[in-house]
Amino acid sequence: MAPAEQYLQEALNAFDFGGEVVGAVRFGSGHINDTFCVHTQPGEDPCRRFILQRISRNAFHHPEQVMANIAGVTNYLKKEIAAEGGDPERETLSLCTARDGSYYHTDPEGGAWRVYPFLEDTMCLQSAETPERFAASARAFGKFQRMLKDYPAETLYETIPHFHDTEARLARLKEVVAADPVGRVKEVGPELDFVAAREADCSVVLEALRRGELPLRVTHNDTKLNNVLMDRKTGEAVCVIDLDTVMPGLSVNDFGDSIRFGANHCDEDERDMNKVHFDLNLFDAYTQGFLEGADGALTPAELDYLPWGARLITLECGIRFLTDYLEGDKYFRIHRPGQNLDRCRTQFKLVADMEACWDKMCSAVDKYR
Repeated sequence: MAPAEQYLQEALNAFDFGGEVVGAVRFGSGHINDTFCVHTQPGEDPCRRFILQRISRNAFHHPEQVMANIAGVTNYLKKEIAAEGGDPERETLSLCTARDGSYYHTDPEGGAWRVYPFLEDTMCLQSAETPERFAASARAFGKFQRMLKDYPAETLYETIPHFHDTEARLARLKEVVAADPVGRVKEVGPELDFVAAREADCSVVLEALRRGELPLRVTHNDTKLNNVLMDRKTGEAVCVIDLDTVMPGLSVNDFGDSIRFGANHCDEDERDMNKVHFDLNLFDAYTQGFLEGADGALTPAELDYLPWGARLITLECGIRFLTDYLEGDKYFRIHRPGQNLDRCRTQFKLVADMEACWDKMCSAVDKYR
């Protein structure tokens, strides 16, 4: 039995759900955490739902820091949302406290469990069905930047050190290639050549940070389309979710991660590279929406580096998938052999497509700045 199932009942008992728990089932398609949807029956009232998650110890070695960051940011956002006349219980996540008063429960293996109320009448999209939907997610992430622009980023924990440090990701890949722990290096010659040809690119954004051109921000660091809940009726963004990687970072990386995930029409693990194409129209729609949501919160230099954010986060993500494949698939959950290598190849194909339409990407940013 997996640890999540083994300690599920204990975790359920650790929280007061305000009614009888009538079921808890696996939920979602995330690669990292174990997620369950909890159904409760509070007396004669309608059924209520909650999201119960066990935070991955493999990904997050200090879950207490993860939870401290989430609590700090969501409490701050609630005040900002209320000040703007919004609904703080719907427009940002709300942490439920455990029976002992803390924001999480720790099981005997050190797994941290937390609970959020389920945001009803929302949906989670796995691909940009229309440019309008993609732009809606962009406005949400741009607004996330704007509302947190005055939050002291330096007070947040760096829950995954060097998470979007492309230089460090490259260095780790080289270490794994040298060690070749599971004998797979011989299979990935073209992919390693692709990375080697772009080694200098890995330092572009980090050099700008070191020169003081780019400011350190509160960043989400996992701005995939499926980390925004959309209203089922209006199609507009409701709430940014999955805040585990909220920490100090660069706004251009948040922009870039959305682009690498959403500005195409294929699965992240597509095997047929002929189906993988960077969609410039989706890039244009997202850029417009992101800058509308940010509403002037970004500096001119941040605007200049937005295309680099897209290109480098995509390259970095491909490097991470490749590294994990060469290490034996230890980090990203896989459902079939070779899945991480396929994920790597889709990212590298998108990088190549971005390089081919680089001037148009820059022009799109200039159009909306």
